[in-house]
Amino acid sequence: MTNELVLDSLRRRLRAMHGLYEEATATMSLEQVNYRERDGILPIAFSLFHYINMQDVSFMMLAGEVPIYDDAWAQRIQPAIADHGKHRTVKEMQFQQIGDYAAFIEYMNAVFSRTENWLLLLPSADLGRIVFTRPFPPQIASTFSARVAGEQGVTVLDGIECWIYQHGLRHMGEIELARSFVGLPGMTS
Repeated sequence: MTNELVLDSLRRRLRAMHGLYEEATATMSLEQVNYRERDGILPIAFSLFHYINMQDVSFMMLAGEVPIYDDAWAQRIQPAIADHGKHRTVKEMQFQQIGDYAAFIEYMNAVFSRTENWLLLLPSADLGRIVFTRPFPPQIASTFSARVAGEQGVTVLDGIECWIYQHGLRHMGEIELARSFVGLPGMTS
């Protein structure tokens, strides 16, 4: 399989997945997003904020650009916990809430647009560029991408696949399940 074919597939898959997030957020209210089923169950707000913020942070590692999310976005979105929660427990993150849903959706769309535009311009040869070499720093060593990485380390392709695509699908699955808790249907079959 050529790098061009792989890149074309990535572009289409990310657009489709981003479309699921856009559809999900358009069909949920703030109350549904912030609903807590019970202790130990993460609300939709966690899955949404965590994934979008992690895609934003991952973009920095892949493309070398600073994240979109900053203090101004934090003040607009008003998350209950101003952290993506990657290194926090479920017990801590079960209280994540989004304050301004419209601002969050605007942030999500900005992250998606930037990622998709970058992919349109990404030379296919860049897919093999190493982002993290072995031995990995502690924040990477315990991740799924470290398990996926080849001998030389985590490549741009690994990062796109693990940090953006696979990570996004994982959290969309959580969102689909959590939608049932608030009386909404799933997104896909």
